[in-house]
Amino acid sequence: MHVFYTPDIQKSNELPDEEAQHCIRVLRLNIGDEITLTDGEGNFYKAEITAATNKRCLVAIKETIFQEPLWPCHLHIAMAPTKNMDRNEWFAEKATEIGFDELTFLNCRFSERKVIKTERIEKILISAIKQSLKARLPKLNEMTDFDKFITREVKGQKFIAHCYEGDKSLLKNILKPGEDALVLIGPEGDFSEEEVKKAIEQGFVPISLGKSRLRTETAALAACHILNLQNQ
Repeated sequence: MHVFYTPDIQKSNELPDEEAQHCIRVLRLNIGDEITLTDGEGNFYKAEITAATNKRCLVAIKETIFQEPLWPCHLHIAMAPTKNMDRNEWFAEKATEIGFDELTFLNCRFSERKVIKTERIEKILISAIKQSLKARLPKLNEMTDFDKFITREVKGQKFIAHCYEGDKSLLKNILKPGEDALVLIGPEGDFSEEEVKKAIEQGFVPISLGKSRLRTETAALAACHILNLQNQ
C-alpha cells in the first residue's frame, strides 16, 4: 500500500511537491492508479490519480476512512536530545511506530546538544506514520528550557525518570491507563539534582524504567512503549 502525507487534502486535490515527486518519479505511478492518503489528523483517503507530471500529482478522493484513536489518552515524551543526532532520529521513528502523541525536546543543565533542527525530525515522523499505517501525526515542539517547561499547566499524570537514589516506583506499576501522561527523560549526564527537585515541586512523580542503565534514547523509547502498552 502506497501512503502519502497530504495535510491540506480537504482544501486541495494536489499532493505536496515532495510527495508528488515520490509518487510519480520514484514509484512511477500514473493516471488511474489508486493510492492512499492521510492528513495526519485521523483520516485516510482512498484516491485515484487524475493528472501526473514530473512535479505535480492531482487526485480524486473516492472514500474517506476515519481511523479510531489507537489509545484513549494523550501520551507525551519530553526528552533532552542526545549529542548524536542519529539517536534522536532513531527514537522519533521507533516511538512513532509504537505510538505516542507529542514530543518535546528539553534544554537541561547537562544537555550536550543545545540546538536541534526539527525539520528533519518532522520528516521522520511523517515517514513513520505512513510506514506504520497511522493516521495521526505526533505533535513536535521546538526545544524548550527545562525550567520553563515544567511550570506549564499539564493535564493528567506527570513523571520524571532519573538515576539518583531515592523512592521511585516502576512506571508500569503507577501509570493509570486512560489518563493523559507526560514523561521527562534527561540527557546523557542525567538531570541535575536541582532539576529533579524543581520537577517534584511542580508535581512530577519520580519513576524508574527498570534495573538496567539506559541511554537517553533507549529510556525515552522504553517509556513510550510502557505508556502505549498500558493503554491498549
